[in-house]
Parts: sequence; structure tokens; C-alpha cells
Amino acid sequence: MHFITGKQMERRTFLRGAMGAAVALPFLDAMVAAKATRSTGAAAADRTRLICVEEVHGLAGCNKWGASRFLYAPETTGSNFTITADSALSSLEPYREHMTIVSNTDVRMAEAFTAPEIGGDHFRSSAVFLTQSHPKQTQGSDIWAGTSFDQMYAQHFGQGTPMPSMQFCIESLDQAGGCTYNYSCAYTDSISWASPNEPLPMIRDPRVAFDMLFGTGGSEADRTNRRKTRRSILDFIQGEVADVRKELGNGDKNRLDRYLTHVREIERRIQAIEARNTSGEARALPDAPAGVPDSFQEHMRLMFDLQVLALETDMTRIISFKTGRDAQNRSFPESGVNLPFHPTSHHGDREDRIMDFNKINKFRVGQIPYLLDRLKAVQEGDGNLLEKTLVVWGSPMADPNVHNHRRCPLMLFGHANGLLKGNLHIKAADATPMANVFLTLAHGLGMEDVKSFGDSNGEQSVTQAAPATVA
Repeated sequence: MHFITGKQMERRTFLRGAMGAAVALPFLDAMVAAKATRSTGAAAADRTRLICVEEVHGLAGCNKWGASRFLYAPETTGSNFTITADSALSSLEPYREHMTIVSNTDVRMAEAFTAPEIGGDHFRSSAVFLTQSHPKQTQGSDIWAGTSFDQMYAQHFGQGTPMPSMQFCIESLDQAGGCTYNYSCAYTDSISWASPNEPLPMIRDPRVAFDMLFGTGGSEADRTNRRKTRRSILDFIQGEVADVRKELGNGDKNRLDRYLTHVREIERRIQAIEARNTSGEARALPDAPAGVPDSFQEHMRLMFDLQVLALETDMTRIISFKTGRDAQNRSFPESGVNLPFHPTSHHGDREDRIMDFNKINKFRVGQIPYLLDRLKAVQEGDGNLLEKTLVVWGSPMADPNVHNHRRCPLMLFGHANGLLKGNLHIKAADATPMANVFLTLAHGLGMEDVKSFGDSNGEQSVTQAAPATVA
């Protein structure tokens, strides 16, 4: 085969077919020998993957009463912490061995610095999450925040992949011009900043992401024509697949078959969503693209599946994911609460309303186990993707009722190639910037040249807690 030398496959191998189809292969045992002959390739292939997920608008557990009920941070620190049944984290109990909770960190760069900035928390927060830098208040082209953590990692270690990074989102992020409180909508539309004045666009439509991962046609017209035929991307590479299978051992054959089956399953799901959304039936999200599911859970899972495919094929190693907008009025009936998100977050310190918001939080956080399941299911060499990935989940806001940015929620998942131990609750000292955690992670991921990040004033351990205490 043209892509195999001495029956050794390159780590990034594409099966190419008609109409521009290009399907990258997952990691196979047949790639090990070739990888081992290239020390730089070996290091790159095992480079820790990074997924950064923003949860907008804080949690009920960051309210004083919610904290007393341990709706977010557990009562004790160390490894013997208990996640209560009411906690927003309750669905994560099965993954505690891969979970590091870091509580009590502040995101002060999202606060108002001057009187004109008061009230603009919604329009600063997302830009601050991964930059930990204070955005310039402007509706003009002179936007300014900071280079985000994911893009720093991409600049260091993402340049050897077809896409140095990918950016995903759930809600509509196509606002133009200025938002309120004299802030550009650019600050609310992205969590990834390639430089202080360069926010990166985010992908909302699963179809767009699928087409980026699998070169389905050289033009939009080609892609549209292919979709009209209802043919799968895999139909165009059947011959290539058959030839490759002849060169593989049984284990690799099974791994390849599972991967291609999963690609086809995702493709079918996207096609079904597009068919449903163009059938003429009323939609819950009438302004959303045809490929966007009306169901939040369906959308989240599909985007997670696409992200795992991107990491599995080494198309990229760095992903950011914005799961909503602070001021969204979307409701989440699957949570058991039909109230809209933003009004419910302003609970007025009423215990019943706090618990309503907490139910929404539990539902939204409850999507994370699906991602962890998918990462764990992908075998790569002597481990799985969950062992080799760092998932950063957090919010730049704490108590949304008062737009407080102190004691914000932050969790880390995966073992990041040994960087994290898991099964740990760390309570940072009072007034610790969340940026300290990012600085520690930067150094642990190999970015030793990064001397500071945002408003960091030192490092915050992510592997050791004080002796188990009541937090």
C-alpha cells in the first residue's frame, strides 16, 4: 500500500476516496514499530490531549446556603470525600478515580474594575475563563483579552496535527456588533483566544465538524450533492478499507471495524437530525441549523463523540467546548425543572429556587460522564484516551444570583499521562486565583517557559491536598 512501508503504518494515515473523502485512522498496533523508530514521533503520539469545557453562570453549590448543603464542593478534602445525593456532581461518582476537584479558587479578572463595567459580568465571563485576563470594555474592533490556555498549548504542541485545535459550542454564537454594557459580542462568542485580540470561531453544527474531520468533498456544492445521495463517507473508501485490512493483525482488524462502525453511527445520527429538522415539523430551536439537535443532551453527546473522534485520529489534540451562554433563557425539561435557565439562576437566596437551579446544574454536569465513557472506551497502545487526556471543566462565575466570581467551580478529569492522580478534593487557600491552577497545569503539560498566566501569583497543587479535613 502507498501508505505502508514494511507493513508499518504512519501514525496519521488517511484512507482517501472519491469526492474528496479522507478518513483518518485511529491508533493501531501496526503503527507502533514505525512510531518507535522516530523519537520525536513517539513523544508526539503520546502527547497529552486537552479538552477545556466551560460551564456557564456558576452553580447552585457556590451560593452560601448551597455550599452548606455541599451541592458542589464536598465537605472534606483529600481522597475520602463524599459526594452527596443532591450534589451537582452526583453523576460523577463512578469516575472519582479520574476526578480532581479544586474548590475555592477565584476568577477576579471577570469582576468589574471600573464603574462603567458594573453589570457587564455576562459579557466578560466567557472571555476570562481560559485567559484569566480582564477584557477591555469596547464595542469596537480594539477588543483585548488574553491568549487562552488551550491556545497556548496549541502553539506549543498542536502544530504537528492537521488542525492545531478545534472549538465547539452548543448555543447560537452568531451575534454581530456590540452586546450590552458596551462590550463587543466577541467576548461572549468564544472561550478560545489565539492572541489577546483574536478570538477563534466555534463550531455549533455537528455537520460542519464532521465535514472538517472527514474531507467530504472539495466544495460546499460537492458536500451538498453527496448528502442528497444519502451515501455514507465510508462508501467512498470501501476499496481502501479492504486493502488495509489485509495488512493488519486480528486485533487491529477488530479495532478498525469498531472505529468505522462508530464513524458510520455518528454520520447516521447527523443525517437523522437533518431529516427531522427539515421535515416541516415545528422545532424547539427554529433558528438553529438543520444539523443542530433541539435536544440539549443529544447535541452534547454528538459533539462529545465528534471530539473523541478528532482526538482518536490525531486530527487534533486540543479542544475547547462552550456549553451555553450566561444569559440564555433555554429550559431543560429533562432536568425535572421547566423554568428557563437564566431567571432560575437568579434565585434570590430562596432555598426552593436554589434547589431548582441545582436540578438544572445536575442535568448539565450529568453530560460529562458520557464524554469520560467515550474516552475510556478508546484503547491506544497500553492505555486508553481517558488516561492520556486532561479534561478541564469549570466556570468563571460562582454564585450567579449576585454575579459573584469568588470560589468558582473547577474540576479536572483524566490522568493526563500521569500528571493527575484523581480521587482527590483540593480546597485552595482563600483568595487563590484560578489562574494558579492553570499555571500548574501549563508546567505539568510541558510549557515550562510559561512564567505566569493571567492574574496568577504562584502555583496551586493538583496532586496533593492538606490532610483530610472538613472543608
